Amino acid sequence: MKLYSILTGNLKLDGGAMFGVVPKVIWSKLYPCDENNLCNWSMRCLLIDTGTRRVLIDCGIGDKQSQKFMGHYYLNGEETLEGSLAAVGYTLDDITDLILTHLHFDHAGGAVKWNEDKTDYIPTFPNATCWTSRQQWEWATNPNNREKASFLKENILPIKEKGTLKLIEEETEILPGISVRLFNGHTDGQVIPLINYNGKTIVYMADLLPSAAHIPLPYVMSYDTRPLITMEEKEKFLNEATEKGYILFFEHDISKECCTVENTEKGIRMKEAFALTDIL
Repeated sequence: MKLYSILTGNLKLDGGAMFGVVPKVIWSKLYPCDENNLCNWSMRCLLIDTGTRRVLIDCGIGDKQSQKFMGHYYLNGEETLEGSLAAVGYTLDDITDLILTHLHFDHAGGAVKWNEDKTDYIPTFPNATCWTSRQQWEWATNPNNREKASFLKENILPIKEKGTLKLIEEETEILPGISVRLFNGHTDGQVIPLINYNGKTIVYMADLLPSAAHIPLPYVMSYDTRPLITMEEKEKFLNEATEKGYILFFEHDISKECCTVENTEKGIRMKEAFALTDIL
């Protein structure tokens, strides 16, 4: 098995929205912001080459949205999905499986693109089966008012129309060495993949833990639909991660790619931060 971090660029989001009830005077010591209270966040995907399958987890925001829409998120960085794949020797056609942790635009937007003359949407990965949970699919196709702006129909409906969708019904191993768990605090049926790599468990954190700064239990995004459930899910997961020595892989942390966690007097905190390549 080979693992690659796939960077697709960055976006900026309001720090208050990202850290919920935690005051800026506290969270800003852990994660920087600019004069407009905007924090810069990575859209970091993970490519897993099992030898027979090439599995990509999440795919960034894509490039088909309007300039006005993109302007709200201050996209930055030179990395692109296609460029990052090419840098490690892969093309869009090589991807056999796409796991979408959930269908918010910054995680799933890259799954669908315009055709050459912009008359129709086509799959970005023409040879890939697209995996997400049934709960999330139903949640996204009948969105609540709180999340409605994050679920864009052009990111979602073409996946099913093109016949590439496979829905996860329960927590299970979906591919050899790749199992998934379902979480409901951020959004219903968020898929969290766990990768068995050389005796280690690497967990793709998606929006269960957007960054290392979100490890303390009260640090919950305002975007979460059920913040109290998020806190319960985090506590249970972090206890397990501490006990079993999981490696946490962050999708959104701009500076910390991976970390381990440990128990401290203040609760579970980051133990050590490192790059994915340090463990390969």
